[in-house]
Formats: sequence, C-alpha cells, structure tokens
Amino acid sequence: MTPSVELWGGVECTVARVGDTFVDQTHRTGHHDRPDDLDRIAALGVRALRYPATWERVAPRGLDCADWQWTDDRLARLRRLGVRPILGLLHHGSGPRGTSLLDPQLPTAFERYAGMVAERYPWVDAYTPINEPLTTARFSALYGHWYPHLRDTPAFVRALLHQIEGVVRAMRAIRRINPAAQLVQTEDGGRVSSTPSLAYQADFENRRRWLTFDLLAGRVDRHHPLRAWLVHHRAPLTLLDWLVDHPTPADVIGLNYYLTSDRHLDDRVGRFPPHLHGTNGRDCYADVEAVRMPVGIAGHEAMLLEAWERYRAPVAITEVHAGCTGPDQIRWLAEAWRAAHAARRAGADVRAITVWALMGSYDWDSLLTAQRGSYEPGAFDVRHTPPHATLVATAVRSLATGGGLPDYANHPGWWRRDDRILPFADHAHCGADRDAAAPVNVAVGAPAQ
Repeated sequence: MTPSVELWGGVECTVARVGDTFVDQTHRTGHHDRPDDLDRIAALGVRALRYPATWERVAPRGLDCADWQWTDDRLARLRRLGVRPILGLLHHGSGPRGTSLLDPQLPTAFERYAGMVAERYPWVDAYTPINEPLTTARFSALYGHWYPHLRDTPAFVRALLHQIEGVVRAMRAIRRINPAAQLVQTEDGGRVSSTPSLAYQADFENRRRWLTFDLLAGRVDRHHPLRAWLVHHRAPLTLLDWLVDHPTPADVIGLNYYLTSDRHLDDRVGRFPPHLHGTNGRDCYADVEAVRMPVGIAGHEAMLLEAWERYRAPVAITEVHAGCTGPDQIRWLAEAWRAAHAARRAGADVRAITVWALMGSYDWDSLLTAQRGSYEPGAFDVRHTPPHATLVATAVRSLATGGGLPDYANHPGWWRRDDRILPFADHAHCGADRDAAAPVNVAVGAPAQ
C-alpha cells in the first residue's frame, strides 16, 4: 500500500448535452478563462488533480479540426506546478455533435481521440477516459435527462456497453504510447435498500451498480449474475465476449459518493408524493433518498471496504462534495477523510480522497436540465473576483500539511441528525446534492429469473 492517504482535487468538468445545448461546467464556473485557478489549486497542497481534456471541448467539429491550445496551456501549467493530472476525456458527455452514446462507431472514434491525447501528452500517466459510465447511461438513456433523452432499458444497456468498450479501446491506445499509464475508473458508489417485498429489486440494483468495474475486469462471463439480463436487453454476445477476452481492470477503483447516492425503495407508495412513484413493471414503489429515511446512508467506509473485498484493487474516493453550508461541507469532508483511514486500518488499499468541484458547480440540483444559476461553492467561490477561498480551502490546506480539522468537524452533520427524516405525509425534496433529482428507476425491470 502507499504510505498514506493522499489528497487529490478535481475541477467539475461535465460537458453534458441537454437537447441541442452542450452544458459545459468549465465555462459556467468561469474556470475556462482563469488560468491562475491552477495556482490557487496547487497552493491547497493536493497531490493530483482530476482535470479535463474532454473530447467535446478539444474537437467539437471533428478530430481533424482539434484545437489543443487551452489544454496545452493548462497541462503545461499543472506540470510546472508539480500537480499530477488525472485526465478525463469524456465526463457525462455523449461525444461531439454527430455521435452519441448509442452510435456503434463511438468506441473506435473515442479510441482515436484518446491516442491523440496520449501522443500529445506522453508524460501524463493517469486517465479517467470516461467518468461514471453506468451513471451516464442511466441519466441519458434510462431517465431521459441528457442526450439522447431515452427511457428504454435496451438503450441503457447499449449506452453502457459502448462506453465500456470505449474505455478499453482508449486505454489500449494510451498504453501504446505510455505503457505505464494508469486507469483511474470512477463510478457512483451508492447502495440501495428496500422494504422486504422489494428486496429482489434492491438486490438487482446493488449488483448492477458494479457493472462498470465488472465489465472492465472481464468478469461478465456466462457465470455472471447479470449476463442473462444484459443479453435479454439486447447486449451483443460478441461484445460481451470481447470484453471478457480483453480485460482492462481499473488500476484504481474510483468511487464517487454523495449524500443522495444511497437510495431506498418503499412499496408503501401512498405515503410519498407522486414524483417519487415508479415501477419496474412488476411492482409499484417509491424511490427515496436513503438519507431522508430512518435507514440512513451506508457511509464512505462501508463503500470502500465493499469495493476492496470485491476487487482487491486499490480504491479511492474520487468525488467528495456536499451542497450545503460551509461547516457541513467540512463535516462531510471529515467523514470521508476518517473513513479512508479507517478502511486502510481494516486492510484496504485506499489511495486517496478527492475534494471535488474545487471551483464549485452550477445547476446540479436539476441534473443540469435547467440553467437557473444554482451555484454550489467548493474550495473556492467563483461569485467573487478573484474567486474567494472557502472553509473547504482552509480545511484542505490543513490536511495537506498534516494538520487537523476544526472542532466543529466532529459534530454530526445534518445527515446524521434525527431531523433529517422527513415525515411520510409531507415528504419534501432534500436539496441540492448531485443525485437529488434522480427519478425512480422506471423501466429498469427485475433481473432475469
């Protein structure tokens, strides 16, 4: 194991297509036009930075018209500052105009782009080619939020598999240039709980949540519990077998975990408002944020240990952010920091926690579907000129230099207090965390029997 848990950082860099509009967080936060943001970030003491070289930004008009100037300047600056970039090439995106997650040519086009990136920056040794493939497939092809705006299980399966094939092909192209390049693969780490009658659905979703890592590792063979379900929903056997024959396991299992990542399924639908109702075609139920139910959240440590036991590969928390008050942001960061060290003491090879959205983010409370200017600060608040350092920045600098956190970090955050539980008769929305607006898993269906 590495000597200690490292502190990484991340710049929110989603380029999601909603209708015909590309929503680019680096423009929304102003980071695109502030190169000195990187100096601010380096001064925090983070060892590595999840950073964009996204396909839609570099080559919006095709690979033959790629414009590298912005990426050249920013990566050169990071190199001078001594911050290791973990490059993201597709972040909740569907590619430039002319392609989509359902395009069978997307993986090979993405492979070409990844090779171009590696040739231009051969010194970069860590990549997240596609951020959260399963989550992106859910939001784009199962829930209809992002392009191509479908609510269809076969489309979801196709979107997921195209992204996984894209990651495998991208890493092959990258490693032809830099054989030592690491795959830092990210995915949402949320669990699902349920009332007893819906245990079968919770079990299915808890298996499905690992598909990104299982597919990349070549584990989805004829013995995998979800292989038959994938085939039933039109997954090509040839592609599934190709992935088994070309295993590309993550060098670091990156888990993104939010206050609303954990969900709870409840068959007592009459107790919940209609916007939480849904069905899997067999039962009707409410899909509720577990943080607002008595069951509560599982927490970072349980997530890390579960991933470690499943894969026995290095793990990291690759997004730590809470859309709430400054003191509660520190308490959430403190939970992640303590959990990473506790999981290491329990034997897991925990590499890092990642302070996410250092420059903040816009409109995640609507999953980017409505541009209302709803801003959540991170380590910096970009509503000031220059960006104003927040309590998170102070905390990160302290942790990076071996210091501690303020006393109030030991007090329970709102998610650990009894008043977090909403009354059944008046179940209100819980706020502005990333998955808070995610709908019920309509049309997901139960696993094949």
